[in-house]
This record gives sequence, C-alpha cells and structure tokens, in this order.
Amino acid sequence: MKTRANRFVSALLAGVLCLSLLAGCVSKKKELTRYSTVFYDVFDTVTQVIAYCESEEEFNTQMDALHADLITYNQLYDIYNDYPGVTNVKTINDNAGSAPVEVDDRILSMLELADQMYQTTNGKLNIAMGSVLNIWHNYREAAEAAETDADNKLPTMEELEAAAQHCDINNVIIDADAKTVYLADPEMSLDVGSVGKGYAVEMVCQAAEARGLTSALVSVGGNLRAIGVKPDGSQWTGGVENPWSSSDVYTSDSMLDGAINMSDMALVTSGDYQRYYVVDGKRYHHLIDPDTLFPAAYFNGVTVLCSDSGLADCLTTGLFCQPLEDGMKIVESLDGVEAMWCTPDQQVITSSGWDSHLKK
Repeated sequence: MKTRANRFVSALLAGVLCLSLLAGCVSKKKELTRYSTVFYDVFDTVTQVIAYCESEEEFNTQMDALHADLITYNQLYDIYNDYPGVTNVKTINDNAGSAPVEVDDRILSMLELADQMYQTTNGKLNIAMGSVLNIWHNYREAAEAAETDADNKLPTMEELEAAAQHCDINNVIIDADAKTVYLADPEMSLDVGSVGKGYAVEMVCQAAEARGLTSALVSVGGNLRAIGVKPDGSQWTGGVENPWSSSDVYTSDSMLDGAINMSDMALVTSGDYQRYYVVDGKRYHHLIDPDTLFPAAYFNGVTVLCSDSGLADCLTTGLFCQPLEDGMKIVESLDGVEAMWCTPDQQVITSSGWDSHLKK
C-alpha cells in the first residue's frame, strides 16, 4: 500500500519532472527569463509554477500573489479545518439544518459551477455527497494508519445507504442575492474535492494574468493550467500519467505517449491510482459512484482538456463515474472540451478532437 509520505514524494517528483521535461527551451527574443518555484502548503499537494518574466523581482511579486491566492482558496474550500476570521465550506456544513451561512463570492461561484455540472454530468458530479464520501475518507485514513493491509476494512452497505439518504443536491439552497448557502438537511454535508482545487487554479491563473503574467505553466497536484505561450511563440505542453504504471516514482517512462499542446488551456486527470487503499488485495480508490456508493469501476483514468480548469476538474470526476458511451455524448456536446479515457483492459479512447491538440 502506498503511504501518505510515498504519495507526497511521488507527487513532488511528478510535478518537478513533468514540468521540467515539458517546459523546454525558448529563444530570447522578448528578453524574458525562465523562473520556477514550488509550494507545499496548499490543497494537500505539491504546486509548481514555471513562468517567464522580465526580472526575478517581477517573478517573485507574481508568485507571492499567486501563492497568497491559493492559500485563500484552500482555506475557503476546506471541509476539515477552521481558520480565524474565515467562513468556509466547513462552516456551511457545521450549520446544516440550522441557519443559512453568508459566504464569500468565491464560494458562491464555485458552488454554482458545481450545481451546473451536476446537471451536465447526469448527477455523477455531486458535491452534496459529503456524508458518503466522509465514510470512505475515514476508512481510507484508518488504512493509512494501519500496520498492514490485513487490518483494512470496507464500509458496510448499510452505513453507506444510510448516509446516501442525505445527498440530495436540491437541499443545497443557494441565495445569490443574500450571498448565503443553507443545507436544508441537518445530516448532509458538502464535499467540494471534485471541483474546489480545479476552480481555485482557474481563478488564481486568471488573477495572475490580470496582474500582467503572460507566460506560465501552473501545476497544482498535477492539475495543469497554461497561461499564454512561451516567449518564442511556441505552446506549452502537458502530459498524462500512464494509469497502469506500477512505479511509485513518476518518470518520463510512466507518461502516456503524446505530449499535448495546451496554451491557455487546462489539463486535468482523475484516476484510481492517486488516493486509495487495499482490502483483500483489491484497490479501493476515492472516486465514488453515486449510484453504487462504491469506487467507480469504469476506468483507470480520465483526462479532460479545455480552457477552464474548474470545468475540467468537474468533468473528470463526472466522466469517471459513468459508462464511456454516456460520457462521450457529454464531451461531444460541449464546445472546446476534449477527453481521454483509459479503460481497465488498457485501451486509450479519445474524443473526436483530442488528436488535434497533440504536439506534432
């Protein structure tokens, strides 16, 4: 079983190696210099940024602002921790069935996107599933603390089905005018892990662009978002990890073939190899199918490429939890969205426009 430490190191190596491999060399036509930095304290993962700026001072100023934005979003979307003076998603959960909670616009807009994507994904992306996801979270945490896999256990269907009675997204009452969120069911809770990080990445990148950042590649736990192009006019490129690689350490050999052009684009992957624990030799990952209440078994990995990181994050989860035919219909109906599915029999299936984004 992968330990939390091993996964953290793997994520760090993934970010550093992947971005270093894909950044490449550029000409000096515009007198911009390549800089990079790494953060370890947001969204329980590793963040790396590669950017081209006119000076180190400009780069540091941009990164200080970007880092501060990520910290703010991390606190706002946290469901486990309180922060002094911060009303966050945990605050909403703590007041379930009690009273509406006045929240920041950055929470409202994220929840509104999630509500829209519930409809788009046929209910497979459901942020109201916190009661069910919390059960799986607790069993996974217990497994990570256990001495051996032999001590790991699965939740019972009885406790999952009881929790599932409190996952109706219609009980999430959003009042945009009053800027409040109210959970009408006192036993329900929100879990925004399927949208929060991706939405935050999109928002911080848009803010960085507004501050004048013109060329960057941002990776937050493998969630890639490219800003502009490189100084020589070439595109940024991203890669997709091979979900069937058995290595704990991410290398160039564990990437699927085909680098992807993604300037002003986001590339997000959901996979069964990222957060999981093992019971009786079988892997139980964190992507729970709302219909079965167990980890979805359709794919090993789903990747989405589009211009919006928040949209991509929602779609990867929603697509992961439904059959290929249904997911393909969704993707083909959306403008500017492409996807890749990696199936348990090791097939790679892509949407109609995916190949047009491959680096030649």
